[in-house]
Amino acid sequence: MKQLAIIGPTASGKSDLAIKIALKIDAYILSIDSLSIYKEIDIVSAKPSSEELSQVRHFGINELNADEYFSVDIFITLYKKVFKLCQKEKKNLIIVGGTSFYLKSLMQGLSTLPEINQATKRSVESQLLDIEKVYTFLRNLDEVYMSKIDKNDSYRIEKALLIYEASGVTPSEWFKQNPPKPIIENLAVFNIEVSRDILRQRISKRSSKMLQMGLIDEICYLEQKFTRAPHSMSSIGIVEVLDYLDGKCEKEQMIELISIHTAQLAKRQQTFNKTQFEGLTSAPLEELEELILNSLSED
Repeated sequence: MKQLAIIGPTASGKSDLAIKIALKIDAYILSIDSLSIYKEIDIVSAKPSSEELSQVRHFGINELNADEYFSVDIFITLYKKVFKLCQKEKKNLIIVGGTSFYLKSLMQGLSTLPEINQATKRSVESQLLDIEKVYTFLRNLDEVYMSKIDKNDSYRIEKALLIYEASGVTPSEWFKQNPPKPIIENLAVFNIEVSRDILRQRISKRSSKMLQMGLIDEICYLEQKFTRAPHSMSSIGIVEVLDYLDGKCEKEQMIELISIHTAQLAKRQQTFNKTQFEGLTSAPLEELEELILNSLSED
């Protein structure tokens, strides 16, 4: 079984390239996209079409409801499940997407957690009825670790309290004693190089296309079904439409803001990709397919 990753900024052509290569090397695709993971968030996430999804079996797309929590450890659990399936069905695997932080975490690994018994779980559940009190307690106990956690992030607050209750040491001390181990090693990572001018043009075109496809109706539906509370509802493309619906901007300005904020995201993605991966192979989209196929034939 062979594995590889294709990364690049938003609107750089990653999904199309992954499907092309997957068809040639008999591979499944695992998406690393923090928005495509959600069902019903279709247009704003620029998710592959149903036709594209039917060409190659995809994972990491339409896995969760928009109000469900998604995190690195959930993604790693998903990767392990997909890896086993690929082994069983004798398939190769292509990991592709714009949220390269998940790929980095996969290559670095996560620390193991202490064993948590039922009594500890019940104790933590009881304490979490007053989450503000728990957050203050943990902040006083381990300011360095808790400074990275929002006071409303119930998932991570619960995790921090479970670690402390089960191990008797602060989360910072636990992770120091239990450093992460890589989940995947020697993974070939290919990065799509694209100029910022071309990227801006593609993003602007895609933003306009989203509007034609029914972007506003999709956001209205999501707001009605899930409210604005879920983390997914604070994503680029959703926030700007909600501002438009609130009368804070005109439709043309809404599309312009989506394009600007998406271009800013793409710039951050490009910087992250270039600085966070050792042995990265970068090339323009039109050259990358041949580079990837040649590298696989050499293995």
